[in-house]
Amino acid sequence: MVKFIDLFAGIGGIRMGLENSLKKISVESDCVFSSEIDKYSRETYLKNFPNNSHHIFNEDINEFKVKDIPDHKILLAGFPCQAFSQAGLGKGFEDTRGTLFYNIANILKEKKPDFFLLENVRGLLSNNKINKKDKFGETFKKILEILQDDLKYNVHWEILNSRDFGLPQNRKRVYILGSRENINYSFPKGINKKTSVGKILQKEVDDKYTISDKLWTGFVERKKRNKENGKGFGYGIVDENSQYTNTISARYYKDGAEILIEQGGGKNPRRLTPREAANLQGFPKSFIIPVSDNQAYKQFGNSVSINVIESIFDNLIDLEVV
Repeated sequence: MVKFIDLFAGIGGIRMGLENSLKKISVESDCVFSSEIDKYSRETYLKNFPNNSHHIFNEDINEFKVKDIPDHKILLAGFPCQAFSQAGLGKGFEDTRGTLFYNIANILKEKKPDFFLLENVRGLLSNNKINKKDKFGETFKKILEILQDDLKYNVHWEILNSRDFGLPQNRKRVYILGSRENINYSFPKGINKKTSVGKILQKEVDDKYTISDKLWTGFVERKKRNKENGKGFGYGIVDENSQYTNTISARYYKDGAEILIEQGGGKNPRRLTPREAANLQGFPKSFIIPVSDNQAYKQFGNSVSINVIESIFDNLIDLEVV
């Protein structure tokens, strides 16, 4: 039985990737602690991962005592990107106090799980960069310093793109894997599988997802205006034959500009449906979406690509260390 905890859990994407990987080798898993502050994400999470008698579901990690978190083998966390205070730099672990990464580091320090997997936006690597010539910004430097030097974990990290793992989405994220023992870990390179947007689209879609004439005209005019001014803003439009879409983000609910679906027949393009957004991230058709469309877009935009997480753990399991 592999016990794990799920921090900044969102709707459980990282958890699902781990569980899928362990199921392949018939190993049972047990999520003993989850934490998520957003009430709508908690609703979706609990619909898909019902609580059991010993599972603890915490809302605000800042208000939970580390000593009360059950022992576990693996820590999972998709934590927000936050810069650390410049005033405190030089104090090591304490430099991160007041940030959400501090919660992760504090749990690692006290509970000492064998492994952890952290996921973040690619911008984490350059966040708070002082010198343009530096490879990393001060935030990522501090994270590595704490994980490796202070907490004594062996750390591997990589930028992976969802489109290399069978999902038709251009989504680059940084993944940080840590182990207490020195292991010869390598991140997956992806799978040799051609993707197409058509595979995630529903056959019948309500007209409410077609964007209005006013919004479509605004997109076209703004793109033309920005092109004339040398700016890069535009909308992203694809059809069923396109290999992949742009990245779906938490702001998709606002206007859907980053991913529009060509409809033909004189119709304006449309947004993805919430189910298509789920498909784009690799969630199964059985995944329950109990919230409004706007909340669903936020949740899937904030979540992870299941296929990528699963492949990361497949490579770890292949080392026979889990």
